Amino acid sequence: MKNIIIIGARGYKSNYGGWETFVTNLIQNYDDKMTVFHVPELTHNKEDNKVVKDKDNVKCLQIYTSKLGFATMFLYAIKVLKFLKKYIRSNNLQNVSVYVLGCRVGPIYPFLIHSLQKNGVKFYLNPDGLEWTREKWAWWIKECFKISEHVMVKHSDAIICDSKAIQNYIDHRYQKFHKKTYFIPYGAYLDEKEEKTDLVNSLLKKYKIKENNYYLIVGRFVPENNYELIIREFMKTKTKKDLVIISNIEENKFYRKLQKTTHFEEDSRIKFIGPVYDKPSLLYFRKNAYAYIHGHSAGGTNPSLLESLATTKLNILFNAVYNVEVGLTCCLYFSRITNDLVRIIEKCEAFDVKMIKKYETLAKERIKNAYTWKKVVTEYKKIW
Repeated sequence: MKNIIIIGARGYKSNYGGWETFVTNLIQNYDDKMTVFHVPELTHNKEDNKVVKDKDNVKCLQIYTSKLGFATMFLYAIKVLKFLKKYIRSNNLQNVSVYVLGCRVGPIYPFLIHSLQKNGVKFYLNPDGLEWTREKWAWWIKECFKISEHVMVKHSDAIICDSKAIQNYIDHRYQKFHKKTYFIPYGAYLDEKEEKTDLVNSLLKKYKIKENNYYLIVGRFVPENNYELIIREFMKTKTKKDLVIISNIEENKFYRKLQKTTHFEEDSRIKFIGPVYDKPSLLYFRKNAYAYIHGHSAGGTNPSLLESLATTKLNILFNAVYNVEVGLTCCLYFSRITNDLVRIIEKCEAFDVKMIKKYETLAKERIKNAYTWKKVVTEYKKIW
């Protein structure tokens, strides 16, 4: 029996973000009865601490962590790694591999895993999308992430990258460590069914959104996703279509900053409709968008981008190496050059049905050929 422990996500079947989406889909597509998955889950309920909940035969170990803002996930990861030795021993787990998502714990990582490695436990690290490059972090936090990345790459048994660009970076920067690296991206589903749910109907009515008459953005509301650039450029266009933004903006300082700097509220086409976690509802917004705009400038292969290629007719991406690697010739690209996105939007506005269908077909073929969950799982099985 093979035991795989995945740490770094907030949990299994959790409606939060990229890591959680990845963990859920990887496990649900991992059709191997000789493999047992263990996924520690972040809980703020003290009574659940160290309780193991069974979800679809996935062992979900509850780890209590206080709400400490930025430091929450750091402390959570430390608690998980500290408890692993006891958890593995008490459950008599054999043939164990630990998959660590993200570089959070830094200098104390080797001390937390050393005894486990001596006992044959293998540690695989996914360094994510170079966290130290993200604009949202203060300089000292970026430096901490750099140090953390260095230490965790050095002491892991192998590195799994979700982007070829990230793999090339690791191979070059840490060449002296002679680490084995693998490229395995995320996956996406083709032909998923959308649903015009009550939530969809209420949002369409509330914000006066018309099907196939809006550009769509889905993603965390952070600076490195180029929201300011996209909003400023969109406001300069003459399109009569809306810009629908699906993101959680509650208590977001960056949102308030953009209100002051762009005055987007004066443009009735720009519509922040909040988060949409319900999958059939989100699919509906994707499939009925005129085009999707992806502004991510940091990170590797982004799950939201793959979902869009699998569902949305036109895809407009920020010209970053990670995005081009995924989109190739099936997408359009914009840069930070003034009026570049304006030009791309005007180009899309002039497309006829035949041209739109061409881009849609190319995007779906791209997913089919490179980003299915079946392919992703096959690659993980080769390693584990």
